Amino acid sequence: MPKTKLELTGRQKVAILLIFLGPEISAHIFKEFSEEEIELLTLEIAKMQKVDPDVRDSVLDEFKQLLDASEFISMGGIGYARELLEKTLGSEKASEILGKLTATFQVRPFDVVRTLDPSQLLNFIQGEHPQAIALILSFLSAEKSAYILSQLSQEVQADVARRVAKMESTSPEVVREMERILEKKLSSVLSEDYTSVGGIDAIVEVLSKVDRGTEKSIIETLEIQDPELAEEIKKRMFVFEDVIHIDDRGIQRILREVDTKDLSVALKGSTEEVMEKFTKNMSKRAAAMLEEDMEFMGPVRVKDVEESQQKVVNIIRSLEEQGEIVISRGGEEEIIA
Repeated sequence: MPKTKLELTGRQKVAILLIFLGPEISAHIFKEFSEEEIELLTLEIAKMQKVDPDVRDSVLDEFKQLLDASEFISMGGIGYARELLEKTLGSEKASEILGKLTATFQVRPFDVVRTLDPSQLLNFIQGEHPQAIALILSFLSAEKSAYILSQLSQEVQADVARRVAKMESTSPEVVREMERILEKKLSSVLSEDYTSVGGIDAIVEVLSKVDRGTEKSIIETLEIQDPELAEEIKKRMFVFEDVIHIDDRGIQRILREVDTKDLSVALKGSTEEVMEKFTKNMSKRAAAMLEEDMEFMGPVRVKDVEESQQKVVNIIRSLEEQGEIVISRGGEEEIIA
């Protein structure tokens, strides 16, 4: 006996939708899933020998409602979506759909603000308290946050960057208050769970997209105000695998400074792309010796690999600060030789 709509799991509903859409369209959708998700969905599709027409229609209807609600949100925010859905389907159904949408698509606060042009948003928030600016930037894309951060005064830049890095969670009440001030349309359907925002990873991503001058100014100020935080940010600003973004001339300069033993340990477990980045900038004899050293080295502790990689990274950052090498950064202009 076929399952009813109420008995279906979310994965089964997705499987039914993919069956209905057909292999060509479903193949494109699969590209957005992880390998594990693809395996699980493939298993569900394989198990479905027959789908009852009523169940299929219910799933498609539910998908359409979610799609419509998503479109309403993009047009005018959650408040606008709720108003339209309530007029069409009633208050109870509207709440049900928006609840599913929030859980499924993770609708985040400041939805309308995130659609604004960064220059407009800058004019809107630059007079706010640094903590308020930090909260808003935590919900924006790294590109928009980088633009806004670079346009603030140097004193405010470092203060905001520090607050983003220190931010771990924000209560729904605080978010609601900021939304009330910035967006009257967004006043409901926020999760009661504490929302994880900001943190060191967030500010590192933002700083990696601002210009070098802004980054340097913020880091230097933080080194005075909060040395430990500044050091932690610097460690994460450039990771060993980022060497693929350095040109061949820069790699050759790095090789003159790096100890061969440190490099051979650092390269243990790295990708072929990273390995090739170094070996192609070495003589054939030196490359062969490096590969031989790694082969006869045997198993190496993860801790030792990370320490050697950090030594190489420290040398790279030092050479960059001296202007001897250039690290490609997102959003910067092309370099002219």
